Amino acid sequence: MSRRVVVTGVGLVSALGIGTEETWQAVRAGRNGIGTITQFDAAEFACRIAGEVKNFDPATYIEKKEIKKMGRFIQFAIAASEYALRGSGLKVDADNAERVGVYIGSGIGGFEVIEREHKNLLQFGPRRISPFFIPATIVNLASGYVSIRTGAKGPNSATATACTTSAHSIGDSFKIIQRDDADVMICGGAEACISPMGIGGFAAMRALSTRNDEPERASRPWDKDRDGFVVGEGAGIVLLEELETARRRGAHIMAEMVGYGMSADAFHVTAPSEDGDGAFRVMRNALRDAKIEPVAIDYINAHGTSTPMGDRIETKAIRRCFGEHAYKVPVSSTKSMTGHLLGGAGGLEAGITVLSIRDQIAPPTMNLDTPDPECDLDYVPNQARKATIRHALTNSFGFGGTNGALIFKRYDE
Repeated sequence: MSRRVVVTGVGLVSALGIGTEETWQAVRAGRNGIGTITQFDAAEFACRIAGEVKNFDPATYIEKKEIKKMGRFIQFAIAASEYALRGSGLKVDADNAERVGVYIGSGIGGFEVIEREHKNLLQFGPRRISPFFIPATIVNLASGYVSIRTGAKGPNSATATACTTSAHSIGDSFKIIQRDDADVMICGGAEACISPMGIGGFAAMRALSTRNDEPERASRPWDKDRDGFVVGEGAGIVLLEELETARRRGAHIMAEMVGYGMSADAFHVTAPSEDGDGAFRVMRNALRDAKIEPVAIDYINAHGTSTPMGDRIETKAIRRCFGEHAYKVPVSSTKSMTGHLLGGAGGLEAGITVLSIRDQIAPPTMNLDTPDPECDLDYVPNQARKATIRHALTNSFGFGGTNGALIFKRYDE
């Protein structure tokens, strides 16, 4: 029998707030973190809005001499990990270090550092490239730095599976603990690509909202007037722990993780298949792993990016997976408030899902004013709702047709 895995800490950094409870209270209140881009001059860009993390001071978490060695996504990962560890009460020491692992991914990594150093190369030549350039940008350095700073000597890895990155990081960590390769995993994802190339690249694909005059109303999953997603930044980290390990140290258990599913669309680089087969199968696989029936799910934190095609197809997949129960389960997209964190999205949304279970609150989908007739589920429009949530599922889907789904449940002794 595989070992039980629980959540004992959540760390969140988002456009809604720096810190877990600050982000969560904003989600509950339906506040919006999307605004006009301030990190660069976006006047000539088709999309000029994003979910920026405001007033983030990396010196709060990192020694000043170390900051310049890290891309912004690494700084977010360190901050979120600190919040998760602080909330869990876990101390990494000589007795447990080899049983504590880190698995933090990023879809894109240090994009803004790549742009800056490329500019240096063109203007000043190769001798002006920073010696910190490579370690500041590569995806696994979020995990690397968190491991170094905490002393965690267990499994150390990272994944880069586009917008499914965090879900895979958390799901793989769940399996690492189940098979007894670690007792604790600090896991999730981080992203920081609100930069000229990041915004410009997605805009060139015509994937982004251009509702520039109403940034807070731009991300509107399932609304008939949605016109694309909004890029967000930040990090979401959960601390997964083997149940008996958590009990022995008297940890507060926030939820239990019980299911993880993966699938591939095997269809197209950026578009899901019209029948939503990949999304259907990943939810089915997570339910199978959790050994529960679809009717057991009480809340779904959906991928819900606010793209015309994606929202419609995810709805279709949920209907196929859950049958009549699809119309009874609350489904919400917190991307309506945070924007889409790409590789960090699944970590942020896993954390929000755990907090939903803790507080028995279904978060709202904001800006859902006129539902798309093809999107006909209960999306918890515009106001959070008290709900009985025993099992909750969260979806992540990424370019390349890579999918992940996680299931958490209310902890029972």
